[in-house]
Amino acid sequence: MPRLPDESVIEEVRSLRESIARAAERYYAFDDPEISDAEYDRMMRRLEELEAEYPELATPDSPTRRVGAPPLEKFETAPHSVPMLSLENAMSREEVAAFDQRARKALGLSGPLSYTAEPKLDGVAVELVYENGSLVLASTRGDGYVGEVITDNVRTIRRVPLSLKGEGVPERLEVRGEVYLPKAHFARINQEREDQGLPLFANPRNAAAGSLRQLDSKITATRPLDMFCYGVGRVSGVIFETQFSLLKTLAGWGLPVNLAGTRGGVSLEEVFAYYEELSEKRHKAPYEMDGLVVKVDSISYQQDLGTTARSARWAIAWKFPPVQESTRVEDIVVSVGRTGALTPVAVLAPVSVGGATVSRASLHNEDEVKRKDVRVGDRVLVQRAGDVIPEVVKVLDPDREGRNPPFVMPRACPVCGSEAVRLQGEAVSRCINALCPAQVKERIKHFASKAAFDMDGVGDKLVHQLVERGLAKSFEDLFTLTMDDLVPLTRMAEKSAGNILSSIEQSKDVTLGRFLYALGIRHVGEHVARTLASHFKDIRRIMSASKEELQEIPEVGPVVAQSVASFFANPQNVEAVEELLRRGVRIKEEEAPEKGRPLSGRTFVLTGALSSMTRSQAKERIEAAGGRVSGSVSKKTNYVVAGESPGSKLDKARDLGVAVITEEDLKDMLGE
Repeated sequence: MPRLPDESVIEEVRSLRESIARAAERYYAFDDPEISDAEYDRMMRRLEELEAEYPELATPDSPTRRVGAPPLEKFETAPHSVPMLSLENAMSREEVAAFDQRARKALGLSGPLSYTAEPKLDGVAVELVYENGSLVLASTRGDGYVGEVITDNVRTIRRVPLSLKGEGVPERLEVRGEVYLPKAHFARINQEREDQGLPLFANPRNAAAGSLRQLDSKITATRPLDMFCYGVGRVSGVIFETQFSLLKTLAGWGLPVNLAGTRGGVSLEEVFAYYEELSEKRHKAPYEMDGLVVKVDSISYQQDLGTTARSARWAIAWKFPPVQESTRVEDIVVSVGRTGALTPVAVLAPVSVGGATVSRASLHNEDEVKRKDVRVGDRVLVQRAGDVIPEVVKVLDPDREGRNPPFVMPRACPVCGSEAVRLQGEAVSRCINALCPAQVKERIKHFASKAAFDMDGVGDKLVHQLVERGLAKSFEDLFTLTMDDLVPLTRMAEKSAGNILSSIEQSKDVTLGRFLYALGIRHVGEHVARTLASHFKDIRRIMSASKEELQEIPEVGPVVAQSVASFFANPQNVEAVEELLRRGVRIKEEEAPEKGRPLSGRTFVLTGALSSMTRSQAKERIEAAGGRVSGSVSKKTNYVVAGESPGSKLDKARDLGVAVITEEDLKDMLGE
């Protein structure tokens, strides 16, 4: 006998439906999400689970039976002759494998299925209707059955053809696709909105939706939207055999199709491999993508599998780990950087974002905190892209009762108590005490970092102890450390102390670009440091260069030139450089890239500890020889370099048949 739901289950279902409906309205109708996509997906999944367990609770008006949101009243509407359905989501390889099993079972197949795999763009679903090759209608997905008419706005998208070309263009073609805003344009638009005092878009998807839902198409025309087509509704007189051939046909008619990013006729294992490949490169793509859409390639099989009320049974969206999540601000603290800059930081209830646990997010500066009005206790949307420091995008509950008072930036350094000064024209306050322990620690950590002198083991905890015990008052002191200094430190044994001293000794051979970057000159990042090194080739020439000489370099502007000239006009900084040279640092010129380098076109993955160089140094040498270093193993990997205690990458290399080489093999390939 089936279980009957108790009051707690009924109340949970009611609460979930209300929360999902409210979130959907904010997301689809107003382009202003109040929760993260991941949180929305979790609520929908929980509701689906409860309705499956208690079928009597599955009502026709449940959000699980609907797609999107009803059209806005301010727009004319148009029905979709074939419903524009949503996609079922998968969050793991196992769930995609289960989808494959369901499809094969429903089709009565004992053998494998063939798939088309396409990047899932995070944009706005749109339908274009062509009659006799001419664009006559464009509409949003709306509720899946009726959408908003946005024809004039879509006509402003340059890549959308107003008339189709080529042979075999059908009398009527309903084509579906995703309108999106490229990342670079999204950043520019948000900057313009900030300058105008307007609320910022939370992400490119919301910016695209807001651009399409303009009553004045002239406004849409100012937004450089783009589009990729991925499917069709009703088509007269044309029969497609496969999903991939459908896409190629659309492209042949002049429609924008992401053929370069699509894999057609692939096996399930190839789908798995392509997901890993896209996961690695997603942050470098010019558009936002939040997963991989996997579709049964055969159109005949698609028709046999059919649809549910909400989604197609022949396709699934394999989502990437979310790069935006919602969580709560537990505290706001102020950190002090190596230049004395005071930075407010939100301490968060830990949350997984993009595959990493995030417990802190930068609030950047005093003005940013005020603009976003972030307060302790707020629920906020947090985002993380690639290796970028997580940041708070927006407050999700600004109107709640009992909210804490606004955050006030301190007027004294929270570490040393010295005055914090905010100069005119600058966004940050700075501690004016150059000997502030926080600044000293950060300067030493920066000096020892991978992009600078690359000293293994010289991290937060060690630097904290060195400064607190008076063993290091500046980064030059790292080169005078001894075993007697290190062994008494907390959690330090002779072996680890010896390894640290060995790493410090190895770091003395450094390129000029790394040396410059390590000094911590304001506005001089890795690229500018290499540019200066490549131009002057000698540290003393850089130290004596005037602001005017520095500005003669094409990539050096007045701000950087002034910063470099001012830095070396300070006798203490010049003395620091001289002291480094006296302590055995040997500066090498930046090596100019040469054609026909020995490792050109080859991809390497490093795993385990190397004995004669750090992994960062190995990466630098491989890249200098024309090779590429990746963080994960795939079929495109040429070599996996295995050191001591290699990790799971070695197992994956063996599974994929990728060549595994030793550190000595790598040195031979480098000609060393």
